[in-house]
Formats: sequence, structure tokens, C-alpha cells
Amino acid sequence: MTLRNQIMLITYPDSLGRNLQELKYFLRKHLKGVIGGLHILPFYPSSADRGFAPLEYTVVDPAFGTYEDIMELGEEFDLMVDFMINHISRQSPQFQDFQRSKDSSPYREMFIRYKDFWPGGEPTPEDLRRIYQRKPRPPYVEVTFADGSREKLWCTFSEEQIDLNVDSPVTREFIRDSLAFLAQKKAAVIRLDAFAYATKKPGTNCFFVEPEVWELLEFTRDVLAPYGVEILPEIHEHYTLQLKLAERGYWVYDFALPMLLLYSLYTGTNQRLLNWLRLCPRKQFTTLDTHDGIGVVDVHDLLTPEEIEETKAYLFSRGANVKPIYNTPAYNNLDVYQLNCTYYSALGNNDAAYLLARAIQFFTPGIPQVYYVGLLAGENDLELLEKTKEGRNINRHYYSLEEAEKELERPVVQRLFALMRFRSSYPVFAGEFSAEPLGPSGLRLAWRRGEYQAVLEGDLRSHSFTISYRDPQTGQNRTLDLG
Repeated sequence: MTLRNQIMLITYPDSLGRNLQELKYFLRKHLKGVIGGLHILPFYPSSADRGFAPLEYTVVDPAFGTYEDIMELGEEFDLMVDFMINHISRQSPQFQDFQRSKDSSPYREMFIRYKDFWPGGEPTPEDLRRIYQRKPRPPYVEVTFADGSREKLWCTFSEEQIDLNVDSPVTREFIRDSLAFLAQKKAAVIRLDAFAYATKKPGTNCFFVEPEVWELLEFTRDVLAPYGVEILPEIHEHYTLQLKLAERGYWVYDFALPMLLLYSLYTGTNQRLLNWLRLCPRKQFTTLDTHDGIGVVDVHDLLTPEEIEETKAYLFSRGANVKPIYNTPAYNNLDVYQLNCTYYSALGNNDAAYLLARAIQFFTPGIPQVYYVGLLAGENDLELLEKTKEGRNINRHYYSLEEAEKELERPVVQRLFALMRFRSSYPVFAGEFSAEPLGPSGLRLAWRRGEYQAVLEGDLRSHSFTISYRDPQTGQNRTLDLG
């Protein structure tokens, strides 16, 4: 399937309205011509992590709607959906059966049992030091079976998210069936959540283990090839992993751009950003904000350790309503991985800086994704943060239809929509790209494709910018009016 090179919205099924019906209403009324793609975050029955602990994939959580709603949206937009390839809910039928029946369960090989995985049944202190850990604890949960026995099972994230043994035949069958099912429900892209954690092997860091990781990718690609569905492996780590994936022809995320752009806007310098724009893959989805935080590990060696710390310090001093404690274990996060803040608030709720950031994103090679909070230039939700003590919830506000439509009236949102309409309608962004400095703080990003051309000139210090483009009907150059 050829994806539209137009902006893709990321949203939960219940964050622009209460459910998929209200989401459809909002999209049809307000986003026609603004977006061409839609990533609906997990809409399956789930026991934790706002959908990312799925019980099953064959039904939509009734609180959100039905697969009829999903398929309608898949007819109107390039639809991206999630498959959690690393884990499944401990409330899932498969895990519940395993907990009841243990070794007589048909799903006994679906999970990673410490006693079978580690030589000697337990990792050594050296093994534990080597493992790439996302949480400030060893990656296991101790499970009590119906017969009273206890075992350690691999658990990378929350205790509701039990890791899958992706090497077992029963898991491969589950993956195959689930992916095929989602493909038949009008998915254009399937996002492989937490993909790099899925490959595990004693003696390694159990993260992006080669060559096993490539075999798993090929397996998922081959399952989906008959349906024309693309895959997007989700990986937060050193930017070179994205380059390796891109070299093999896979879609990747540009998780480096958000932090690099913050650094550039905070310091008013263009060198680091321009270096990345010349280096970054072309077959990618660009982001500034997602349901997760702003990635830190992704920019190692694109920024120096000192520059990374400088960016963090600027965020906490110049950002709006953001504190270092929100990025600590007190709020279930480690700032070595990500920073929890909306992008608008990271820029101090500054309209001019925010619009320049979006303009640069839209001119960066790839398909731009805009998160629903960013769509409405949303500020940090401190009420939800403190209520849940979950750092990432600072950027996961629930908008009622009435509230969302009220936000559309703000000038910054109206100007953003004008930018988005241009990016989604002007057919130049699959052409030739160039990036040049304009002094120490300015940049010139240009696209050319046949009779079409578009140029962004902006200044990272003053936050001023212009977009000029060629009108193929008249042959004249015009300046984009943002109102």
C-alpha cells in the first residue's frame, strides 16, 4: 500500500470526544483536508497503561465502539493501529489459562519462564547489569499458580504486561492470527509497540538482539505482505538503530527530532538540527509529541552529554508548569529515557516558537504525525498528572467535544491548521530536499518536485518564519498566509 504523504493525527479513542463515534464527528467536521492519516492508540480491552496491556485484539472495548467504527475510519484515512508484540495483559485468556493449568496449559510456552530461560534458573548479577531495563526494578513478576507454586516470569513494563516468548510456535501463531485480523479491519500500518524488547537471549542485553530481531521483523512483514499493510517498529534508543532499520527498507520513527528541535529553539543555534536533517532517513514518520514523553536516549551523539543536560535544564526553567520531579520514579518515569511535557508547554506556551517548531517538522523528510494534544496546542495537564502519579499523563488530557471545539478558536490553533492544510495538500514533499543555514540561528529548508517548490526560512532565535511556494497555475511565487 502506498501511504499518503499527508499529516497523520495520533489520538486515543476517547480523547477527542468520549468514544469513536464522537471522534468520527470531530474528524469529519474539523479535520477534512487537514490530515490524511490517523493513528488510533489501542482501542482493545485492556487492564492497564491506557490500552497497552491488551486482553485480546478481536474486539473493540465496548466503551469506545465497535470494529465497524474502526473500519469506517480506515476507509477515510490511512489508518495506523497498534500491536503489542512484546507483551500481553495478565488478564488475557491465554495468561489466565496458564495461571490455572500451568504445565498442562496449551499456552505454557507463550511466556518467558525464568527457570527455562536462564542457565541455572536465575540471572547472575552480571546478567542483570547487562539487561536493558526500562523500569527501576529487575524485569520479572513472581506469579502464583492455581496449584500454589510460584515462578518468575519476564515482565519488562508493568505487572499487568507479561512478556511474550516470541520464539515459541504458539506465540508465532498468535502473532500471525492477530496481525492478519487487524489487516482485514482496514489497517494501513501496524505499529509494533516496544518491538526492540521482544528479542531476548541469555548473555545479551535482551534489547534489539541481532540477528534474531531481523528474523522477527521479516516474519511480521511476510504475514502482512499479502494484505498490503506496512509495519512500523517502535524503538526508543540510539538514532543509529533507526538508520539500520531504514537501510533495510523499513519505516522508522524520527524520535531524535523533538529533542534536537527543543535544543535548537532554546539556544537559538542551527548546527545540530541541520546536521540531523541532512542525515535522517527519508522513509520515516516524524514526531514532536506522542503518548510517551520527549525522547532523550534517541539523541545521544547527536547532542553531547552536556548539551542534553543543558536542554533538560532549559525545559525545567523555560517550560510551562513542568518540574524535574515529574520525570523521576515518583511519577513512574526515568528521565534518562524521556521527558514528560507537552511540546507547547516545553516551549513555554509560546505561540511563535510552537508554530516554527511545527513548520520545521512539516518540512522535515517523512510523514508528519501530530499528537491530539499538540493539535490543540495543549498545555500540561497537572490535574491528571497528580491524580494518577503517572508522569506521561501530563500529556494525555481528555478533551470533551465541547472543550476541543472551543480550543479550535484559539489563533495559534487556527494558524497551525493553516500550516497543516498546506502540508497535506501541496504535492512537493516527496521530491528533492535541501537544508541550509542562514547565519548562526537561521535555516532554509526547501523542497522541489517538478513544477512545485516550497521554501521555509526561519530564525530559531526570533521564532519568525515565512513559507513561500510556487503556484503552478500562474507560475508565480506566493507566501503562505497563516492568518
